[in-house]
Amino acid sequence: MRAVRAARIGVAAVLPVELALVVCAAAGVRPPGWALAVAEALVLGVLLLEARVLYSLYAAARTRGADPGTARREAVRAVVPVAVRRLVLHELRACASLARWVLRRPPHGVRPADHAAPYTGPQTAMMYGLVFVSLIETVALAFLIPWPAVHRVVLVLDVYGVLLMLGLHAACVTRPHVVRPDGTLRIRYGALFDLAVPPDAVASVRVDRRYPEGRLVTLSEDGVLDLIVGSQTTVTVELARPLTFRRPLGARAEARVIRFHADEPRALVDALRQPAPP
Repeated sequence: MRAVRAARIGVAAVLPVELALVVCAAAGVRPPGWALAVAEALVLGVLLLEARVLYSLYAAARTRGADPGTARREAVRAVVPVAVRRLVLHELRACASLARWVLRRPPHGVRPADHAAPYTGPQTAMMYGLVFVSLIETVALAFLIPWPAVHRVVLVLDVYGVLLMLGLHAACVTRPHVVRPDGTLRIRYGALFDLAVPPDAVASVRVDRRYPEGRLVTLSEDGVLDLIVGSQTTVTVELARPLTFRRPLGARAEARVIRFHADEPRALVDALRQPAPP
C-alpha cells in the first residue's frame, strides 16, 4: 500500500528532525527562523499524512470486526516500523528501570516464590567506567568548546548518554533471570531481551563457563544462541525442541541451545532442576 509506505518513510525522515529540535530547545539554542519554519512544515505535513493513514487503517480494522484497542494496535504496527517501536520501548523501559533502581523497588517480574538470578557482575565495573569517562568528557568539553551554543548542545547529548547508560544497567539490575516454581525459565537482558523457556522444552541444563566472541545476542548456524554478558556465559540449556526468540530490534529466529550468564550459575541450575512443589 503506497500510503503506508509513504507514512513509514515520513516517520524515518521526521524522527531525526524532531530529535535535533528537541536537543536545540533543551540546550537553549534557537535555530534560524527559516530552518524552524521548514522543519515545522515538514513535521506538520508528515503528521497529517500519519493521521490520515492511521485513521484509514483503524477504520478498515473496525470494519473487519476488531475491537477499538486491537484496531489501534494494528494501525500502529502497519505504519511504524518494528525497529522504531522496539527502540522507543527499550528507552521507555530503561527510564522506568532507572526509577525503580533509584527507588529500590522489587525486581521486575519476580514473584515471592520465584528464584531470581542476577547477571550484571561482569559488566558492572565496565558500565561505571563508561559513565565516569563520559562525565570526564563532559567536563573537558565544557572547557575546550569556545562556542556557548555548541557547548549547550553537546552538554545535553552527554547528559542524555549518561542517563541512557545508567538506564541500561538499571534495567539489567531490576530485570534478572527468573526460575518459576513450575520450572519455567525466563532469560533476560535488561529491556533488550526476554525469552520464556517452558519446562517441557528443557532437555538438560548445566553450569558451563564459556568465553564466546560476538555481540550481545549471537546465533550460530547450528542454532546455538549466546546471550553474552562481559564476554562470557556460564549456563548452557539444551532444548528438547527449537524455540523462537525475538532479537532486540524485533527480528525473529530459532534456537536449539541457549547459553547465557548468571552470577551464581550453580544456584540457578539447582533451582531449575528441582521438582515443582505439589
